[in-house]
Amino acid sequence: MEARALDFLKNLSESFGPSGFERDPVSLMKAWVQPFADEIGNDKLGSLHFSAAGSAAHPVVLLPGHVDEVGFIVSGVNAHGFLTFNTLGGWFDQILLGQKVRIRTSRGIVIGVIAAKPPHILPPEERAKVVTRDKMFIDIGCSNEREARDMGVRIGDPAVPDSPFYTITKNVYRKPEGGGDEKPAGSTMIACGKAFDDRVGAFIAAEVVRRLKEGRIAHPNTVMGAATVQEEVGLRGARTSAHVVQPDVCITLEVDIAGDVPGIEAHEAPTKMGFGPAVLTYDASMIPNQGLKDLIVRVAEETRIPWQFSQMKGGGTDAGAIHIANAGCPSIVLTVPTRHIHSHVGMVSISDIDNAVALIVEVVKRLDARTVESFTVI
Repeated sequence: MEARALDFLKNLSESFGPSGFERDPVSLMKAWVQPFADEIGNDKLGSLHFSAAGSAAHPVVLLPGHVDEVGFIVSGVNAHGFLTFNTLGGWFDQILLGQKVRIRTSRGIVIGVIAAKPPHILPPEERAKVVTRDKMFIDIGCSNEREARDMGVRIGDPAVPDSPFYTITKNVYRKPEGGGDEKPAGSTMIACGKAFDDRVGAFIAAEVVRRLKEGRIAHPNTVMGAATVQEEVGLRGARTSAHVVQPDVCITLEVDIAGDVPGIEAHEAPTKMGFGPAVLTYDASMIPNQGLKDLIVRVAEETRIPWQFSQMKGGGTDAGAIHIANAGCPSIVLTVPTRHIHSHVGMVSISDIDNAVALIVEVVKRLDARTVESFTVI
């Protein structure tokens, strides 16, 4: 990955943008695509659209990735100056305690920590129980309500994890196909930070458009990248984007639950970080168009771009709304395996991101009108 692109990914990850408050990451996306996109537009919910014109106006190939991140919203300020909060998007209560958050107030950013009654003073039967979110609060260092309000905190203020972006470079070892001990296989970079779900997808969409334009790569269609909003609270930006863009085919770009961590069986989450992007075979919101799936797999094999199959029995993506928009849109999800999504720190392989961009570029080059029409012929 080019240094300027990696720097953009860092800025995108660190930007403040939970569901409903995405102005910062959307503005970053707009500034990034401005030099190379043919057209830039938006819907009235806040999603950004940016295009790469090919040799034909149709088919329109939509590449959405959502920029909202899971976060929090202040629900109250108690008499002692501590904040109660609700979640924006899905959080696992057990990972919240002790984590720092950044709260956007009318007077700027306030740093807080998610806390609860300390275990040292809990009776034994309480200490053994999981602390649920309703027993937690955000501590911003205040001693009464007046102090908290003086810092600008109000009900409705959004918050996000306080988590800087950083990278790890490691040597890679792989087992030979015939078996035996792991052998050296080069080195790779791992990115760590917040909001990879799904600013990684939005980043890939921008990179595809950039490489098509800067590389003057011919493609028989119009490619429309999208940075959608409010995915984590109901695929809302996907619905408005589909209405505006009117896509003929959609490849949603998302992260995946990397299954290469302790306690996960292969049938629960089959993808591994560092082994290439994944083709999602189904989730709770969508079964992909089979012709489009077969094309992507065939292109990956022909170009020798590493790839994996994935499945997810729960959850959904923007494709869940887009594939049933208008009269229907042949859709699929291409994912990047990511460890620890919906937490303060995720991990993703830079090589997986690069390979996802490369694969989408190759697929886009083959999506002419006849091919796209074949996906829905009865």
